[in-house]
Amino acid sequence: MENSDNLTAMLLFARVVELQSFSEAARDLGLSKSYVSREIARLELRLGIKLLQRTTRKMTLTELGQAYYPFCTRMLAEMHRADAFVKQIHQQPAGNVRLQAPVTFGCQCVVPILNRFLRGHLHINVDLDLTDRIGESVPEEVDAVIAIRARTPLKGNFRALTDINWGLYATPGYLDQRPPILHPEQLPRHDLLLFHGAAHTAALPFRREKQKLMMDVRSRFRANNSMALLNAALAGSGIAYLPSYMTQEAMQRGEIVQLLPEWQMDRLQCFLMIKETQQATSPVNLLCDALIAGLANG
Repeated sequence: MENSDNLTAMLLFARVVELQSFSEAARDLGLSKSYVSREIARLELRLGIKLLQRTTRKMTLTELGQAYYPFCTRMLAEMHRADAFVKQIHQQPAGNVRLQAPVTFGCQCVVPILNRFLRGHLHINVDLDLTDRIGESVPEEVDAVIAIRARTPLKGNFRALTDINWGLYATPGYLDQRPPILHPEQLPRHDLLLFHGAAHTAALPFRREKQKLMMDVRSRFRANNSMALLNAALAGSGIAYLPSYMTQEAMQRGEIVQLLPEWQMDRLQCFLMIKETQQATSPVNLLCDALIAGLANG
């Protein structure tokens, strides 16, 4: 018994029963009536059972044919679902999207969104360029840019995505061994972990209601990458000045805590900049929608 022959004949049998006619089934499938009749007869022979009672006037299912028919309809339904799946695949948007993003923010916040996007869009490829040298406009070789800055872009198509709030973070172990910090004025007694600056001191901004302070602090360790500063803080080397997105997981694990959370410090904004208006179903627009949904405030 050849399974491939049975599959074809089962589909023909299901269609004949559904339409209650050899002629109609043959016409619907684009086959000759004789071919359909012959294949079903061969199926009956291979199975060793009678599926249909045929007369010159009508066609009826035998008792065994009635029991066999549901198996055929399930297979036919699966075939239709398979065809629909393939059709949907061919109708999905396809193409390449070139995205630029800051290094650390890209790794921490953008890549997880891209992973989900790629799983849902099998025919779209993403080329991610991670760089901290992001300019005022979208480069010629890029489709979209994620930029973090203090001011709104002066021109072009852009969308404000989320606020980037900065704060002070340290390990409980470090804080247990140092004088308590209840006010920004107490920070100069501590070692700060800061981004590169022109000097070993930096002025940190603090705002609470109508109060505004600029505190000069000493940086024991400086780096040009927030992951390096976070690792230094986790090692107990001092108090790191970091964007909040860098510290969420470590705070959830209880490895670090935020200092002076009632004071607002630097607040930057994350923008999505697009080179030009895209069609709603274009790969670029679909990726931008995913980034907006994944990063936008509220």
